[in-house]
Amino acid sequence: MVSAAAAHLVLFLLGVNLIPITPILEERPFQAADGVVGGNLGKSRKRVFPVLQTQEPDPMAGASDYCNTPNRSEQAWEGHSPADYKLLSVQVMIRHGDRYPIYSIPKTKRPTIDCTLSSSRKPSHPLLNSFISHMGQGGRGHWEAPLSSVPRLPNHSACEMGELTQTGVVQHLRNGQVLQQAYRRHNLLPSSWSPPQVWVETTGKSRTLQSGLAFLYGLLPEFDWTKLTVRHQWSTLFCGSACDCPARNRYLEEEQRRQYRLRVSDTELERTYVEMARTLGMLTRQLRAANPIDSLLCHLCHGISFPCVSTGNGGTGGCLTMAQFAVIRRQQFDDEVDRKRVGLYRKYAILAMYPYLNRTANKMERVARANEAGRQPRAGGEEVFTLSSAHDVTVAPLLSALGLEDSRFPRFAARVVFELWKSPPATQGQPKKKAGKGERSKAKDGELFLRVLYNGEDVTFHTTFCRSHDRHAGHPLCPLKNFLSYVRRDMFKVVNATSYQEACYGPPV
Repeated sequence: MVSAAAAHLVLFLLGVNLIPITPILEERPFQAADGVVGGNLGKSRKRVFPVLQTQEPDPMAGASDYCNTPNRSEQAWEGHSPADYKLLSVQVMIRHGDRYPIYSIPKTKRPTIDCTLSSSRKPSHPLLNSFISHMGQGGRGHWEAPLSSVPRLPNHSACEMGELTQTGVVQHLRNGQVLQQAYRRHNLLPSSWSPPQVWVETTGKSRTLQSGLAFLYGLLPEFDWTKLTVRHQWSTLFCGSACDCPARNRYLEEEQRRQYRLRVSDTELERTYVEMARTLGMLTRQLRAANPIDSLLCHLCHGISFPCVSTGNGGTGGCLTMAQFAVIRRQQFDDEVDRKRVGLYRKYAILAMYPYLNRTANKMERVARANEAGRQPRAGGEEVFTLSSAHDVTVAPLLSALGLEDSRFPRFAARVVFELWKSPPATQGQPKKKAGKGERSKAKDGELFLRVLYNGEDVTFHTTFCRSHDRHAGHPLCPLKNFLSYVRRDMFKVVNATSYQEACYGPPV
């Protein structure tokens, strides 16, 4: 819930920058899902979707998953495919790693966290020292303005607001290393990779730039700076030159009003804010505008006690409590249920992420054409790896636009991966085997398929465009044509339109 002044500021910033700002910016972790361990690609895998609870959720449920503390092992399904399928390209969108709060709670001491990097401080990583050294050579790389002036490493002994922490760096060193191991046998990026084959883009925030560099270093240790160009995305929606969309902004404003109405009608939440404000000695509306959940999550992720104040500050004094945190978390869960029921956010997400998804589809088509039999390869090769280093307000609408509305809210260092695969050709002179009675036909030679993964889990058949596909039809992959049809036409059905242009500029639905 925001003050009237803050609400007006939100709408003003939306009109100027065409990017989502608070309250959508709030960090709202989903609860952990019950998991079912999967086997091979043709069988079920661990679920990444939360099961609706019939009782109030535990405020700590999912906290460790959201914090994503890099001290646990995870199974990653990237790079898995049927035998002899060829991996053609990989496109990754990440959320930045663990960061210092963007908001501070007035009248409380800010959490004490060191944002310099040291291999002697936990959490650490075997690549950390060489990463630090390698970043010192970054002047040899190519940087789109204004990225050349952004620090390549977090460097404050007392973290600044929103600064990437060492935990955040380690999270993405691990992410990159996980994919390096997953794709090593596919020879996706050989040591002799050329500049056109790698595309790296980031917003202008230091936490996204540094997260992207850590991820890239985990994937390509000691990469050649002279081959690398880091590109700037001015919008958190990564919409490039297609950011203008009045209907998208209307849907977002309506969604924010829905969110606001739900919050002000929550009497338990209001009592909790009043109680917290009384403890701190401040006005309730000031506390709401300070978005206390952002700072409290930082305390939780770093094992720091919730802030306390003395009685001499005009309030009753004392500490903020886990019970108060639980009420705010409970309201966030309620909001997620209501958000899905109303459907405004899904409409916003479709229009917000179309430019990125369309660009993703175009890249896949270019790579596919380059791999057609008999085609002469282009000098320098095609773009086979794309890394987009982004924010929660980028990853969350991407998940929604893909139809993954029940997936967990993007944790720190979340990753969404798109893999493009090609089925093997038939042996020369060998006729295709026809399906016998009662048998399903196998994939045709040279067909193109897509896998979508979220935090290492295969969610392809939870997406809107592949949910109804028969995954047991001889192969467990989704035809690329399903994705292309969805991005080019079908996704606009949600907003009663047939194109992005019509959806953005047509009469309000």
